[in-house]
Amino acid sequence: MKQISELSEPHLRQQLQWVLNPVQFLDKAGEQYPDIFAADLSGPWDRLIFVHHPEGIEQMFTQDSQQFKVFSKTNQRLKPIFREHSILLSEGAIHQKKRKLLMPPFHGERMNLYSQLIWQITQEIMTQTASKPTFLAHNMTQAISLEVILRVVFGLNHTGRSQQLHSLITQMMEIFRSPMTSAVLFFPVLRHDWGSWSPWGRFLQVRNQVDRLLSEEINERRQSLDTERTDILSLLISVTDEQGNHLSNEELRDELLTLMIAGHETTTSAIAWSLYWIHKDPEIKNKLLAELAILHKPVELDKISQLPYL
Repeated sequence: MKQISELSEPHLRQQLQWVLNPVQFLDKAGEQYPDIFAADLSGPWDRLIFVHHPEGIEQMFTQDSQQFKVFSKTNQRLKPIFREHSILLSEGAIHQKKRKLLMPPFHGERMNLYSQLIWQITQEIMTQTASKPTFLAHNMTQAISLEVILRVVFGLNHTGRSQQLHSLITQMMEIFRSPMTSAVLFFPVLRHDWGSWSPWGRFLQVRNQVDRLLSEEINERRQSLDTERTDILSLLISVTDEQGNHLSNEELRDELLTLMIAGHETTTSAIAWSLYWIHKDPEIKNKLLAELAILHKPVELDKISQLPYL
């Protein structure tokens, strides 16, 4: 068995490098250990393993998940954002139970229905963007992914609450874009609420407003449950475990917050970087355009996912 190499710098120095310039940190560590390495980003007793080698990544996705421990002090640092009941902060039997409850809305015909809505939202935002001579891909993909979540997950369509949540989630993510403000997640000693001018105080204000809006939406849906609705929130309100128990309001709130924050930011970055690399390499871009050109109009969305090169 190959020994996993560990970065030699003291763990506090590693934490500071990770917070202040994560890209540079990963580039430097990857040059030193191109396949796999361990980093002390949460202290010497909670090392994180970074896997770069394709075969190692494949093993992680194909082998028994029980072989991997996903719960760590680093995950716990995200608890103020995702809250206590988030699936991202659970493991073992509790994680499996949560997955079983949350996964049904993401399968089969429902995904085909959602894909139509995603297509429509993308067309709307792309049409607005097309009139501009230049645009930031990240801003565009963020607008698309957040609107998809508000309409597919919450079933909110241009309502006042939808616009408020859109604004608040954007503000919440902006708070942690700066290294100085994201440091509060890694150094709890910095978590002091000194009002809206302090990073932690500002975050708590925004988070509390999001909590209030989510709780109001959940309560209203419970009181007037509409079985014809297809959004994910409506489905999760109705779902029960083996004992017939429903998700509590707090569990629903935390899982919705997880879907909203983790779901939209990861998708935003992935699509923006995909656009960057596609346009950087003309051969890739031309192959994709040629493959998309063979689709018959009107395009059947399930055919897109079957395109081999794409």
